[in-house]
Amino acid sequence: MAEQPGNQTPNTPDVSETELRGLKVDELRDKARELDVSGASDMHKEELVHAVANAAQQAADRQGGGARTGPATSSSVKYSQEVTSTAEDPERPGRSLVTTSHEVIRQWAERREAVPATVEGTEHGDHLGVLRFDFPGYGGDTLRHVDWDEWFATFDKRRLNFIYQEERSDGSPSNFFRLENPDREDG
Repeated sequence: MAEQPGNQTPNTPDVSETELRGLKVDELRDKARELDVSGASDMHKEELVHAVANAAQQAADRQGGGARTGPATSSSVKYSQEVTSTAEDPERPGRSLVTTSHEVIRQWAERREAVPATVEGTEHGDHLGVLRFDFPGYGGDTLRHVDWDEWFATFDKRRLNFIYQEERSDGSPSNFFRLENPDREDG
């Protein structure tokens, strides 16, 4: 396969395959590990270049905040207002919202003094189990607090959407949220 200059992966303007091709295979494998690319140790250089470019673009897309879609995307996601930045407001009180933006999620939780958590006993080896937030005054006895990086790494790895409300239809604050995986019917 002849090398072509520039970016050869469609819809990945922020990723330079030319720069990736300039890296050594070990460096590409390191990048692949950072981006959770599976099977990188068995890939040849050109396969690594494409896999790293695609994974890097997916990581950039996650930061964009748009809803993730898949074969089991629910009507909740389809009919929710998509929020991609903290500058956006709900169209009306009680509106269901959906995002994958880490900053939107973090600010929503912090305004409610909620702490990222996992349900004790649902872990899979060294991976977090069921993701939750521990809200003050709601008896989170079965929850174990985790740091934001670990919570978001799990959120992204599972391709989850954050469906939530800022306020109820009467204008009072809402703690409603749900995490949903568009690739699995059981979320």
